[in-house]
Amino acid sequence: MKQIVLVLSFLFFGYLLSAQPVKIMLITGGHSFDEVEFFEMFDGMEGIDYENFEQPKANIKLEKDLAEDFDVLVFYDMWKTITESQKDAYLKLTEQGKPFLFLHHSIVSYQKWPEFEKIVGGKYFVKNDNVPQELFSNFEHDVWVYSKVETYTPVTKGFRELRFFDEVYGNVRVSDNVIPLLKTRHPKSMEVIAWENKYNESKIVYIQPGHDKRAFEDPDYQKLLLQAIQYLVK
Repeated sequence: MKQIVLVLSFLFFGYLLSAQPVKIMLITGGHSFDEVEFFEMFDGMEGIDYENFEQPKANIKLEKDLAEDFDVLVFYDMWKTITESQKDAYLKLTEQGKPFLFLHHSIVSYQKWPEFEKIVGGKYFVKNDNVPQELFSNFEHDVWVYSKVETYTPVTKGFRELRFFDEVYGNVRVSDNVIPLLKTRHPKSMEVIAWENKYNESKIVYIQPGHDKRAFEDPDYQKLLLQAIQYLVK
C-alpha cells in the first residue's frame, strides 16, 4: 500500500510540474518590428508565460544572473554592443544548459564577437571595412519562401513543407555542425533556414523566417515557434 501511495505521489508531482507554464525571457531591441502582432503571437501560445526585455536592459539582466528564473531565452533582438562580463554571462548560461531560441535578425547581433557565431550556429556578415566583400550577406523583402523539412524532430512535427511570405537572407555562413531542420531552394536565400545547434550544454534552435506580421499571424509559423520552445525545455 505504501508503494502505491509513493507511486501516486510521484505521478501527481510530475503532473504539477508539467502543468506549469513555460517561462520565457523574450529579448528584443535594435531593430524595428510589428510589435502588436509579435506580442499577440506569444500571448496566444498555450502554456507560455513570457516577459519581454528590450536591449540594452536584457544584457544587463543576463549579466546579473536574472535568467535563472526562466526556462528558455528567445532572442528577437539585433544588438551591436556587448561587454566582456556580458559575454561571460552568455557562456555561463550555456555551461548551465540554458536553452536558446534565436529568431530572424538575431543572427546579425555581435558582429565583433566570434563566439556568438558558434553559439547560434551561423553568421550574417554586415558590410564593413574589416570583412572581405565575398562574405557580405544580403537580404530580400516580400518574397514567397517555400521550404521542406530536412530533419524530422519535435520542432518540425506535423510539417512536410512550409510557405511564408517573408524576408530571405543570402550568403549566410552556416556551421557544418548544425542539424538542418528546414531547407529552401529560393535563389536569393541561404539553403538552410532553420537548424538545431549545440554549444556547451545548451540546446539551441535558429529559425530564419519571421520578418513581420505576415509571419506572426501565420498559424504554421506560430506552431513552428511553439514546438521549438516546447522541444527546447523538455
